[in-house]
Amino acid sequence: MRENMWIFYSADNPKCIFSIWNQWCLYYAALACLLFSPVRTDDACPSFCICARDSGTVTCRDGDDTKVPGDIPEWTSTLILKGRNISTLQRGAFMSNGTELEMTTLSLSYNGIQVIEPYAFLGLPRLHLLDLSHNQLESISARAFHGLPELRSLYLNYSILPSATEQLSNALSTQSLRNLHRLELAGNRLKSIPLMRLDMYNLHALVLINNSIESIGGDDVTILYQERRIRVYLSLNPFRCNCELEAFYYWLKNSSQCPDAGRLLCNEPEAKRGVPVEKLRQEDVDCMNENLEAVSYVFLGIVLALIGVVFLMVLYLNRGGIKRWLNNIREACRDQMEVYHYRYEQDSDPRLANVAV
Repeated sequence: MRENMWIFYSADNPKCIFSIWNQWCLYYAALACLLFSPVRTDDACPSFCICARDSGTVTCRDGDDTKVPGDIPEWTSTLILKGRNISTLQRGAFMSNGTELEMTTLSLSYNGIQVIEPYAFLGLPRLHLLDLSHNQLESISARAFHGLPELRSLYLNYSILPSATEQLSNALSTQSLRNLHRLELAGNRLKSIPLMRLDMYNLHALVLINNSIESIGGDDVTILYQERRIRVYLSLNPFRCNCELEAFYYWLKNSSQCPDAGRLLCNEPEAKRGVPVEKLRQEDVDCMNENLEAVSYVFLGIVLALIGVVFLMVLYLNRGGIKRWLNNIREACRDQMEVYHYRYEQDSDPRLANVAV
């Protein structure tokens, strides 16, 4: 040992000292590369995110990123992106290196999303819940939700701008959503149910609270009668309580499919504003009564007009006799007035009174 140490420090062996020094330098250099190089592993967490492998949850809140993180771990079952600046969901935005993820829950609320491109959710065949609430969707591709055969819940509350309302109807008509159980569309100023056919889904709950729906069409009511498993939430809509609401009114009275039926209020006409829809009388929404009432008013107007015409014709045909009758009345009035005038003069002048005596 002493001999080896002497060789290391001996001035007589400079080559040996230089060789050992190089070996140590290479060792430390390799160690530094391993420590500081960005090597991707399955356990790596995306930048500015919090990962909990035990629960399979990756949470990324706030930040200036304009795209979905590209290094989502393969073990992720729940991904929460909130408060980001993701204006566009591009095609295959969630495919990690071209591979499918086993993700079941995806929350994308409050991200300022404006555009959803075709096949944006490609690579998520196991997804059960998708939350796109509180965004600013201006454009939704008709193929936006393709590739989601296992999706059970879709939340689009307070996200749809008027320009995307018609596009939403086309996007929701895809066969990929045939297993959808719950659809929430609250607060989107919708004027009607944006589903082409209610019976093409496996819907159990349809939330349409706080929109601009004034009435539910007869076709939709017919399907609701058939699809009795569906529960529809419709409070905070400005219902127009006239005969156009007749079919919906009777469905509401005879069905238990609207859990918030007691909170459905009339907005028009003014006389019925604030009145619960289910408290209306049958004659308030009876189209037959309204039609009969309108016809009766028209008939009364016609009768009065005919009476007026007959009266004018009688006057015209008897205009000569009426003129003579008026002249006779005038002469009689004149004679009577002269008599009154003569008597007045006698009463006012005593001399004429004595003469008369």
